[in-house]
Amino acid sequence: MNILKTIGICFALIVMVSCKEKPASNETVNNPQEEVELSNDINRIEPPNWWVNLKNPKLQILVKHPNIGEYTPEVNHQGVTLKEFHKADSPNYLFLDFEISDAAKPGQFNIHFKKENEEDLVQTYELKERKKGGEAYNGFDSSDAIYLITPDRFANANSTNDVFDNLNEKTINRDDDYARHGGDIQGITEHLDYIDTMGFTAIWPGPLLINDMPQGSYHGYAITDYYKVDPRFGTLEEYKSLSEEMKKRNMKLIMDQIANHCGLEHWWMTDLPFKDWVNYQEHYEENEDNWNWQTTKTSNHRRTVNQDAYASNIDKQQLSDGWFVSSMPDLNQRNPFMANYIIQNSIWWIETLDLGGIRQDTYPYPDKDFMSDWAGAIMNEYPNFSIVGEEWSYNPLLIAYWQEGHKNKDGYDSNLTSTMDFAMKQNIIDALNEDESWDKGLVKMYEGLANDFGYTSPKDIMVFPDNHDMSRVFTQLNGDIVNTKMALSYLLMLPRIPQIYYGTEILMDDFENPGDHGLIRTDFPGGWESDTVNAFEGKGLTEDQKEMQNYLTKVLNYRKNSKAIHEGKTVHFAPKEGVYVLARVLDDETVVHILNKNEDPYTLDLTRFEELGIDNKTLTDVITGETITWGDKLELNTKGSKIVTTKL
Repeated sequence: MNILKTIGICFALIVMVSCKEKPASNETVNNPQEEVELSNDINRIEPPNWWVNLKNPKLQILVKHPNIGEYTPEVNHQGVTLKEFHKADSPNYLFLDFEISDAAKPGQFNIHFKKENEEDLVQTYELKERKKGGEAYNGFDSSDAIYLITPDRFANANSTNDVFDNLNEKTINRDDDYARHGGDIQGITEHLDYIDTMGFTAIWPGPLLINDMPQGSYHGYAITDYYKVDPRFGTLEEYKSLSEEMKKRNMKLIMDQIANHCGLEHWWMTDLPFKDWVNYQEHYEENEDNWNWQTTKTSNHRRTVNQDAYASNIDKQQLSDGWFVSSMPDLNQRNPFMANYIIQNSIWWIETLDLGGIRQDTYPYPDKDFMSDWAGAIMNEYPNFSIVGEEWSYNPLLIAYWQEGHKNKDGYDSNLTSTMDFAMKQNIIDALNEDESWDKGLVKMYEGLANDFGYTSPKDIMVFPDNHDMSRVFTQLNGDIVNTKMALSYLLMLPRIPQIYYGTEILMDDFENPGDHGLIRTDFPGGWESDTVNAFEGKGLTEDQKEMQNYLTKVLNYRKNSKAIHEGKTVHFAPKEGVYVLARVLDDETVVHILNKNEDPYTLDLTRFEELGIDNKTLTDVITGETITWGDKLELNTKGSKIVTTKL
């Protein structure tokens, strides 16, 4: 693994841009350790705390306060050395470089900011004890099934936090698909038993940090403070409580993070530390009073330039430097202070929330060398952790490129444990929507899975039928319930990490306006007191919805305990006459998944599958509980999927 280059390279760059004249006070004052009198004179200090005994002893603190650049910091605490400090282009920032040695103990200490003829400014800072060592942070893997939630649309358990008069968006309106609806962290916590009983082992909520934007703040992808939970979702304590309650159920919390961009209302946008803190910063500042989609230098979204040997420099620059949209400033990770800020922010949340993984948004857009450093820093600190990056591509070559350890021609190593399998998702949809022929239908799944030879670790790739940015799978499959079951059962059998979007289990759809993001992210019925339908309790659901909920619960709970699915060998047989058979095998457990597209009864010749070694064995149907003897033939009386196993 390519261990964090930022440790060496980034701090070398910092030295280049630091104060040319370093006062003697840049060095540690060797006086007896002071008694700590708590003080909070500084307006903002980030990270708000840190920990002892991390592998990387370096810590860089951002200090924001009027004219703080005119002050000289001093620290006097055992095991804590202030190596140097750096002025920014703005006089209202300092960046302090600390080294936290093994001698440092948990506790508080004061940072003194001194200026001639002025009273000291004093800020108390805390080093905390870690809950556990880095090796004990276990990430998600192929034994997990992930439930993706848009928090604003899942459940509103606390209506008192719906509106805050001091925020830019001051209303909720459930009749407006793009307004806030009131879902919150407590709403997720109170329904953990539902999610757990369904058979999910991990939850990926959309971003829960504050989006103090004037409109569209519900989705969470325009963060305006990287260390603050959006109060409309709840508090930091409630976020911690969610993680703790999940741990009690052996579930993992995955945090949705965004290193590519922030929200235009981020606190630093009114006073940027450096002239290159965000990309196209000068252009933004020149046009700030008339800022809109027409004046914005947006990304070209040509993500293939990351791999394209022929890509022009201008195309590469426009991808990585262009803003995603006008309301999302593009962060410049080539600025070494920004790079440290993002890396430390991720580590802070891992430690604070005891995370089981990170999902990184818009992965191919930031500076890709930085993204390798970012992932490398995390994986160096937490070697058993998991990170999945969003690469929206239907090209397996691009999906493979971003996974750690892949032998890329350009020598690039992402340090990223998992990528997203948009290619397989599309193959599944096409296979089930198309009529069977030589090159259409189920062969799309078969040949799509055959592409696994190109992946470094297929079982660590995340597969899904849909997500928060695309039409619901039920809509993509034209409202065909049988095909929806086939899609879900197939992806849950694959050597992959499956992710399923909330509401899939009750056939939520976006038929009214396919692809519309606000509609895709519809409220989960039962999450609001006034709802007449309650899917958490099964009240008011149609028979089809109940059947799908029951079906998915059975498949997920079987999968939860199936070692063959988690880590077994995969064997599949080319589709023939509208039937595609895939098996997962480990020791005495063989799981056979049969997809049948025939509308009429069909007799499947089982002699073709002799190599599975289950002749004359008794297998149990995962859904019905019925048993069969694996003999010469199997009657498939209806179209659909069938899952049978030697071990139930």
